[in-house]
Amino acid sequence: MQQRLERASLAASRMLSLETEVKNSALACIAQGLRENRDRIFYANQLDLTAARQNGLAIPLLRRLEFDKKKLDDVLLGIRDILALPDPAGKVLEARLLDDGLILKRVSCPIGLIAMIFESRPDALVQMASLAVKSGNAIVLKGGSEANESNKVLATIIAKAGEEKGLPSDWLTLLETREEVGELLAFDKYVDLVIPRGSKEFVSKIKAESRIPVLGHSDGICHVYVHEDADPVMAIKIVLDSKIQYPAACNAAEVLLVHAAFAHRSLMALLQALSKAGVMLDVCEKAAQILDKDPGQTRNLHYSVKTDKDWAVEYLDMRMAVKIVYSLDEAIAHINHYGSSHTDAIVCASSEAANRFLKEVDSASVYHNASTRFADGYRYGLGAEVGISTSKIHARGPMGLEGLCTYKWLLEGYGHIVSDYASGERHFVHKELPPN
Repeated sequence: MQQRLERASLAASRMLSLETEVKNSALACIAQGLRENRDRIFYANQLDLTAARQNGLAIPLLRRLEFDKKKLDDVLLGIRDILALPDPAGKVLEARLLDDGLILKRVSCPIGLIAMIFESRPDALVQMASLAVKSGNAIVLKGGSEANESNKVLATIIAKAGEEKGLPSDWLTLLETREEVGELLAFDKYVDLVIPRGSKEFVSKIKAESRIPVLGHSDGICHVYVHEDADPVMAIKIVLDSKIQYPAACNAAEVLLVHAAFAHRSLMALLQALSKAGVMLDVCEKAAQILDKDPGQTRNLHYSVKTDKDWAVEYLDMRMAVKIVYSLDEAIAHINHYGSSHTDAIVCASSEAANRFLKEVDSASVYHNASTRFADGYRYGLGAEVGISTSKIHARGPMGLEGLCTYKWLLEGYGHIVSDYASGERHFVHKELPPN
């Protein structure tokens, strides 16, 4: 392991000076390689899916594991969008004249060698590798064992295509066993950042074992709150999209909060729409009392009463928790307590309620009258994403190219020394300059 990481670290150093043209050429070659090897990729993925079904892998994870024509088209679209984005490295973020002939600049640069450890999704490998190329980082990848065959084929195609267009050898390293992950987490000398992408338990385990800085992409306990003045038609539209558009996604809504005033008018219609779409509902006792008042209307509802107090639920499936709240304050407090700081939305007409929700809900993405499913790197115009960070440090929300960069300070002088300023012979001017 040490020798592999030494080579990968050396590749990261060599990637620091890559020109944008080389990166873009490599990305175009990677896209071409994926298109030309599509049958090979699909065959490997079918091997993984067959084995996963035999091993009883849960349906939400099977959906994430699948790499079909649509997934391929999506990752190719992501590469195309990354190609069109400006190079994030080498940008002057700020510039300042400290004194005549003494200019300070803060310039973006790659992080270095990044390790990404993820579960189930082979398409995440393609996205991460593509973002690493454009941002100028070398990368170590470890997917879940259920995707071994898919990941091996994808990594081989991508690594070879990159090297053909000028990326250094070992710019991409694939790990295949759990034991290798344990070894990797001890090599903080070579690896600059670990990005785990999976369940809360999975991310917590990586954080506990790593000597390397960890940027976690964890569970998505996302909420839609329907306020008392919400338009019922809009509410149904947003709640349905947030839940059923792709229920296995981390930005799918898992908990529906409904203001009591709205519930007494339109809860039945809202829950009927969800139930008709195939969503199983876990409703609070207050919601059950409202439903029990009209048993004729609830005959076709698929629901059970949620009696436990644990609202930190992530189903990743066609299931949703429903809770009645009595104020905007209660809704915000509930989200901040039980949520995962991922993505939360309010449906309302009141600009005052919307502004309070947007300011006070402490999540990476907070929406007014929009589906939680918009929390995505492609939809944000980032080209693709490493994942969605629920951390408050360095990167937050959909993490694209800029999240894979840090910065350094560059100072250009002409024989300047600190003694001249300490003695009072010279003085700082600290004049801001336009970045260029």
